[in-house]
Amino acid sequence: MKKQLLFTLLLALNTGLFFAQKDKQKVISGIDAKTGQYSAIAQELWENPELGYLEEKSAAILQNELKKEGFTIEKGVAGIPTAFTATYGSGSPVLGILGEYDALPGMSQSAEPNQKARVAGAPGQACGHHLFGTGSMAAAIAVKDWLKSYGKSGTIRFYGTPAEEGGSGKVYMVRAGLFDDIDAIVSWHPGDSNTSNPGTNLATISGKFRFKGNSSHAAAAPELGRSALDGVEGMNDLVNMLREHTTESTRIHYAITKGGDAPNIVPAEAEVYYIVRHANRDEVKAVWNRVVKAAEGAAIGTETTMSYEIIGGTYDRLPNEALATLMHGNMTLVGGVNYDSEELKFAQEIQKTLKVMKPLESANIVQDMKFTYGKASADTGDVSWNAPLAAVRASTWVPGTPPHSWQAVAAGGTSIGSKGMLVAAKTMALTAIDIYKSPKLLDAIKAEFNERRGADFKYEALLGDRKPALDYRK
Repeated sequence: MKKQLLFTLLLALNTGLFFAQKDKQKVISGIDAKTGQYSAIAQELWENPELGYLEEKSAAILQNELKKEGFTIEKGVAGIPTAFTATYGSGSPVLGILGEYDALPGMSQSAEPNQKARVAGAPGQACGHHLFGTGSMAAAIAVKDWLKSYGKSGTIRFYGTPAEEGGSGKVYMVRAGLFDDIDAIVSWHPGDSNTSNPGTNLATISGKFRFKGNSSHAAAAPELGRSALDGVEGMNDLVNMLREHTTESTRIHYAITKGGDAPNIVPAEAEVYYIVRHANRDEVKAVWNRVVKAAEGAAIGTETTMSYEIIGGTYDRLPNEALATLMHGNMTLVGGVNYDSEELKFAQEIQKTLKVMKPLESANIVQDMKFTYGKASADTGDVSWNAPLAAVRASTWVPGTPPHSWQAVAAGGTSIGSKGMLVAAKTMALTAIDIYKSPKLLDAIKAEFNERRGADFKYEALLGDRKPALDYRK
């Protein structure tokens, strides 16, 4: 596969199938000219963070901008009010760009290098999805401008994908067939470095287990009560014993989301939220079934009743080295993030709060490409099994910053975040245009995709046929 890929890329270079360097610089300059506009949009999303499936304002902002640029908008796709597609052009190839915009609960943070919530207890963009959605939109617009200028056949489609953080928004969009006509997909994610690494990650199933018992006075009549919280805690104890008897790479997480209202009342209702992860989705299903048995056993032992609801389920990511290699070349051309004096001062202060120390100048470096085995999960996995997909990471955070941290929110609300966002936008736009210019590149990308996926693959969503969990953040 690697020899064939290298041969194809070298052939494209030697025969001039990549579009000329001066044309690439023109695309880069076009994005740079809109730096203020795109930074303002990202800032508006950052200042108004919305949780999964509740991103009404964020989705509308992106939709309105794309509509002004001549894209055809389809709202409320896949039965999700905040999901949408924006399409421009006609004919083949059809390329997709993914955009996210949901925030995380309780992660409000000011754009300053010390921990300080903007609004106590409010959501915050701790995974940088305000940059994700805006940067992807910027790339889609740049591709549209190129298609229009050169009169080329081809379709670019922006996917507005809500509720990535635990809501599996893209899974419902895949299940609805929204990616069936896509030839290839470029994407990205905010990060603390600049990379284009092919790789895989962990599949997941998540869900809520709800126990019901009988309330009673905990001191005067405890014998009449049956504690739903005992059911939850019994389940957790059994699952924690289960950990010894799972494969080493299995991950099981839980949070008690409802445990009762007062200690002198036997809780009649309780709830616990579970996630199971593994690199192999069949193993995820097997472990999930064992977690369900633990819940059933706990209900029997505590004389309570139990029901559960699968909230989300995502595939492991299918890598595509051909597409990742193409993106790496374009990111190398674009380069990383240069800090000005104010940004450097901000980064130095943030760095004092971090546990992992990385050189600040690494923000300006594009790392060598390597195959990675990620330990996190994302609903892009399901997309990657339905169309070839590759994603870069761009340095929107101070080097050493972990995702889902206040430091990520802080940097994401500054020009550091915007600069990294534009690195990603340029990389995606150039990569998409390379594909439009070179059918041979797309042939290599598809050949690898079909080989890795296998001829017998049949997609079945891990969350089954349930409707979108639109209230999971309410």
